[in-house]
Amino acid sequence: MNLTWIVLLTGLVLFAVGAAAETPRYWLDDTAGVFSHQQMVSVENPSAIDGLAASAASVIAMAGTKVCMSPVAMLMIHNPATVAIGDEGEMQKAIDMLAEVKESIMNAYEIKTGLSRTVISHLMDAESWFNAKKAVELHFADEILFSPEEQKEAPDDVDAMLFSRAAVTNSLLSKLIPKKPEKQPAPKVPISQLDKRLSLLAH
Repeated sequence: MNLTWIVLLTGLVLFAVGAAAETPRYWLDDTAGVFSHQQMVSVENPSAIDGLAASAASVIAMAGTKVCMSPVAMLMIHNPATVAIGDEGEMQKAIDMLAEVKESIMNAYEIKTGLSRTVISHLMDAESWFNAKKAVELHFADEILFSPEEQKEAPDDVDAMLFSRAAVTNSLLSKLIPKKPEKQPAPKVPISQLDKRLSLLAH
């Protein structure tokens, strides 16, 4: 069993890997190394997602020659995050470093999916969750495990699903925060009345 299969075997392990990837050092030292190693393997090297491929685990999954997802599996991508302490200069260094890490992560998604970097960036900004069908539709995955051949070619009536945390939050806020009442335009005064008022002021 190759390394990709081991890493992607259980959703619980994937969640732990994803949580650890919140620090850029983990991404630089471990995730990038695993991804690069799998890309350099010359033999057929599929990735199988049977639970949750979140955060760094989703990047590792992209290294497989074929990405297969269980029909009940999920894949999640988001922006890198870190914790920084210090003055304005240290904060800016952290911002610049996170921007470079994001560019590095997008390289893996772009190679696999063929999506534009703008689209990938927006999906990461929104912390996007894909079920197996949506992942295949967006080319983050190649096929759904355990599906008969005829189903792979002709999708059924179940829609693909993409969950965006940002979209849900914005929708909820729009319902909770009352809208400001629109200002009513001032009533129009006929010209005859204006002329009458001006004549009174003149006298």
